[in-house]
Amino acid sequence: MNKETILIVDDEKDIVDMIQVYLRNDGYNVIKAYDGQQALDVLDSNNVQLVILDIMMPKIHGIEVCRRIREKKNIPIIILSAKSADMDKIMGLSTGADDYMVKPFNPLELTARVKAQLRRYIYLNNKENEEAEDVIKINGLNIYDKARNVTLYGKTIKLTKTEYEILLLMARNLNRVFSLEEIFQRVWKEKYFEGNNTVMVHIARLREKIEDNPKSPKIIKNVWGVGYKIEN
Repeated sequence: MNKETILIVDDEKDIVDMIQVYLRNDGYNVIKAYDGQQALDVLDSNNVQLVILDIMMPKIHGIEVCRRIREKKNIPIIILSAKSADMDKIMGLSTGADDYMVKPFNPLELTARVKAQLRRYIYLNNKENEEAEDVIKINGLNIYDKARNVTLYGKTIKLTKTEYEILLLMARNLNRVFSLEEIFQRVWKEKYFEGNNTVMVHIARLREKIEDNPKSPKIIKNVWGVGYKIEN
């Protein structure tokens, strides 16, 4: 069953009660409000995922309510109004509403539109969260692991596959010191031999690309006699 909470805002109690029945049958939580001010108060104190909003209401007009909601939240707003003129629809949608239905309406169509808006809202939120979790941020450097993309102060940095894997290894393990041997074995997946300076060469190239001053690195730091690390 769905767990999303929907706010129904309309000064006609019969309409609110009827919509509530259909939404609850579909498993949604429902909160009711009968004027614009009450709607805003509800939104300030409850976690609401979608608003069904009338236009002609006491205290605060529905268009103004829509505008104020949009200033703070990106939740879907479906306007449900007796006003059917094109300009009313344009005004509602341009103020921030995601959909507009005219009274009288088919409640099954309304619930279908509710589901469509919530699917889109939940999908976009999940995508944003995944992208946010996917970013490692270090001193102006952003590493987008799934996209295998690196930016420095917003500018894309082109790294080779090996350079990227060295950077990602240390960035995922902040403050941990990696020896040359361990970096080589983890990245090249081969046995390390003494005197092999491959790792040092790649780190030098990497610093040239990501450090403001490669001779005084702030991101990839030496731990003398041990190896390298990235600090948080």
